[in-house]
Amino acid sequence: MKKIGILCLIVSIGLLSCGDNGVKKAEQLLEKAQRSFEKGQFSEAKLQIDSIKVLYPKAFEVRKKGIKLMQQVDLKEQEKTLVYLDSMMTTKVAQFDSIKSHFVLEKDTAYQEVGNYFYPTQTVEKNIGRTFLRAQVSEQGEMTMTSIYCAGGNIHHTAVKVSVGEDAAVTPTSKDIYETTDLGRPIEKADYKLGEDGGAVAFIVQHKDQNVQLQFIGDKTYRTAMQSNDRKAFVELSNLARILSGIEQIKKEQKEANRKIEFVKRKMQESAD
Repeated sequence: MKKIGILCLIVSIGLLSCGDNGVKKAEQLLEKAQRSFEKGQFSEAKLQIDSIKVLYPKAFEVRKKGIKLMQQVDLKEQEKTLVYLDSMMTTKVAQFDSIKSHFVLEKDTAYQEVGNYFYPTQTVEKNIGRTFLRAQVSEQGEMTMTSIYCAGGNIHHTAVKVSVGEDAAVTPTSKDIYETTDLGRPIEKADYKLGEDGGAVAFIVQHKDQNVQLQFIGDKTYRTAMQSNDRKAFVELSNLARILSGIEQIKKEQKEANRKIEFVKRKMQESAD
């Protein structure tokens, strides 16, 4: 019985020792995480804090301190992200300001929340009665190509093919088709959003210095050539779309960063209370 009692005492001391070592090792990891945090090495700090939870689940007090440090890391990480996004926004806005005078903004505030930018040579009043491809970019950076047919008689076109020699791109069937008449002349319009245009916009931009041929595809096919000013309009508006869509993306990321900052601050306040 005496031997059994001694054995139990040894085991108890061993377990207590292991527990102490676990806490000390957890504290060492926490100290490393603190140093990483102070150096701005946020990913490394988070990895070390996560390791405490995995390796030393019973080091409760150290884990609590780790949670508080993790909140500080998250806060600083998002604040750093926000500074970067603010810098990117300044750059993008400057790019937009440098070129926005090259375009015409058409917006009827009575019924439009978002206006559209056109290239000056492609405005409606300058192209009455013309069959051509027109590009436009919304204030939010969404680019759309419109095929406008008014060459006489309806062909009920639903798609467009652009080609240079044997190279070509064909739009899918348009999801937005409009037909009307003006003084008895049939007018057909079909819209193709960028990404749903079968690569036609990219093809035109790529072949901006070449003779791009057009085919309006419907019950019949109407063929014509794309004017150089129209090709230039597509190039300029594609660049505008990249800038404006970039601005919209940064706005979304700024909103998300601010949301995360508010969340972390609220959690930190709850912990303090």
